[in-house]
Amino acid sequence: MAEKKLVESITSMETDFAQWYTDVVKKAELIDYTSVKGCMVIKPAGYAIWENIQNQLDAMFKETGVENVYLPLFIPESLLQKEKDHVEGFAPEVAWVTQGGSNELQERLCVRPTSETLFSDFYRNDIHSYRDLPRIYNQWCSVVRWEKETRPFLRSREFLWQEGHTAHATFEEAEERTIQMLNVYARLCEEVLAIPVIKGKKTDKEKFAGAEATYTIEALMHDGKALQSGTSHNFGDGFAKAFGIQYADKDNTLKYVYQTSWGMTTRMIGAIIMVHGDDSGLVLPPVIAPTQVMIIPIQQKKEGVLEKARELQNRLKDHFRVKLDDSDKSPGWKFSEQEMRGIPVRIEIGPKDLEAGKCIVCRRDTREKIEVTLDELESRLEEILKTMQKDMLERARSHRDEHTYTAANMEELEKIFTEKSGFVKAMWCEEQGCEDIIKEKLSVTSRCMPFEQEQIGDTCVCCGKPAKKMVYWGRAY
Repeated sequence: MAEKKLVESITSMETDFAQWYTDVVKKAELIDYTSVKGCMVIKPAGYAIWENIQNQLDAMFKETGVENVYLPLFIPESLLQKEKDHVEGFAPEVAWVTQGGSNELQERLCVRPTSETLFSDFYRNDIHSYRDLPRIYNQWCSVVRWEKETRPFLRSREFLWQEGHTAHATFEEAEERTIQMLNVYARLCEEVLAIPVIKGKKTDKEKFAGAEATYTIEALMHDGKALQSGTSHNFGDGFAKAFGIQYADKDNTLKYVYQTSWGMTTRMIGAIIMVHGDDSGLVLPPVIAPTQVMIIPIQQKKEGVLEKARELQNRLKDHFRVKLDDSDKSPGWKFSEQEMRGIPVRIEIGPKDLEAGKCIVCRRDTREKIEVTLDELESRLEEILKTMQKDMLERARSHRDEHTYTAANMEELEKIFTEKSGFVKAMWCEEQGCEDIIKEKLSVTSRCMPFEQEQIGDTCVCCGKPAKKMVYWGRAY
């Protein structure tokens, strides 16, 4: 009975997706709750995934000339007030420090919800001449937003992220960097996390507070809800004018810089869970998995079994992230645990395998058991993990495509969102009034205007007037 219990303690995703998600996050020991409401402990298994995301993303950033810096956690209120739209956008979520030790502060300090204002203040003193441009900086840090509703990884009051902040001589250069970084995020999602995304521009209603334009990558979770997975913003010269960030150009005239910012957060761990997970727990894409291979000896007390398992671990550790479970739990329990934690493959080796010079490799995603001779284990494992990574992306893409619909009018849009879940492609006149009506009536938002536009009709899905853009609509986390 004990062996069955581990998986039974996960609610089926078809029964209650939200509860399934919470169960997986807890049982796979990714997080723990804390005495601080809305904040979580990211446990070793969860943090190891974040470290892998961080390492991959940081390397991609550096290929494009990004340098890492670190700015303060606190922002003086006067600084935050300088960019009106920006402060209004963040005001409801800001946490304030009013006292230092036993002394009342002369000016309130905001705990950073994001760092545009601090970077702008820094750039004002750091940039003087055209020779100082561009500035391509990023910081890895945590931010605080006082969310009312919280859920592990998806929405917490403090979360980890990176925020890039750049300064350029021209609008065109800033726009190029904005799109470049969005493409980096899309590459990370598809090549590393095996999550297909739609790239596009946010509507003015949904764009970042203070931005000229916001670009996004949108992913579809298993339950048909959208998840904004990374954003990149072109600020134009709005912040530069508010903060007085000017440089002397080659002709000795003073000009304002153009800025961008872009970010991706620990919510991507939530995306991995909700795109790939199943009723047995996590399914981690091999590229990102902290442990790629788990060796499980069968009848390990039998002569030679444990020794061989250890020998295999030593052999494989230069090629893969590999662990050996030599605990005294039963093999069935070990299998359940390996599946729960989403480890991509397990190697089963027992007395009979030893005699035959082979082992069984079991894929976590399909449960397929593959017989592999010990001589060719390295090459076969590499092949299996590559295939698994590719298959996981293709499965996620098929799921998204099967749950993407089109609507020509409000009646069709309402019918789809009443009966189904997923993305809906529909034409839009670019009037915010129509966007507001759709949101109010159907509780759905515009996710993005994709770069790859399709002409699926001539009239707006809401008002029937001539359409200007095709938009992806959806319910979102």
